[in-house]
Amino acid sequence: MNLIHANKEEFIRIYQENIKRDGESALLEYLKNSDFFTAPASTRFHMAIEGGLCRHSINVYNRLVMLVTAEYGADWKSKISAETVAICGLLHDVCKIDMYTTELRNVKKPDGTWEKIPYYAIDEKLPYGHGEKSVYIINGFIRLTREEAIAINWHMGSFDDRVKGGNYSIASAFARYPIAVLLHMADLSASYLDEEHSSSCS
Repeated sequence: MNLIHANKEEFIRIYQENIKRDGESALLEYLKNSDFFTAPASTRFHMAIEGGLCRHSINVYNRLVMLVTAEYGADWKSKISAETVAICGLLHDVCKIDMYTTELRNVKKPDGTWEKIPYYAIDEKLPYGHGEKSVYIINGFIRLTREEAIAINWHMGSFDDRVKGGNYSIASAFARYPIAVLLHMADLSASYLDEEHSSSCS
């Protein structure tokens, strides 16, 4: 079994064990019929490899479980549902579906000759933002709770373009919804501690 297939099976297992909401089957079919399980997680920053998006989503879920356990203890499910943790962790980056393409560029080899090598590029077919785009896609299949929508919407934290532009709504989101803080921390931890990256968060 190759790594991409193994990651897909792990993702589906976690998804089906925890997400029972109306519409979950249709959402899972949407993921299966998209490039979610083969797409990279970024063009060059973290998990910029085939299947990276799925692996990153699992990594974020695992980190989020660790964080809610550290915050609320072994009985964390009495504070936040396992379904919410799975939805936030596994689905926060569905905005990256059908977003990356493979192109070729010329690279000079040590011997002075040139070689065409593939690289990932962005082809944004649904320019709807980042976290807000994930919320939009997910809500087309299942009904998110307010805390889930807020957490996914702001999971990029200060890396979010809206925050860079001076939008301070994230402060209120983090103050009101602890899961939003924890999801952002899980995303950072997965991206920078569990995965190879260069200089940014995507």
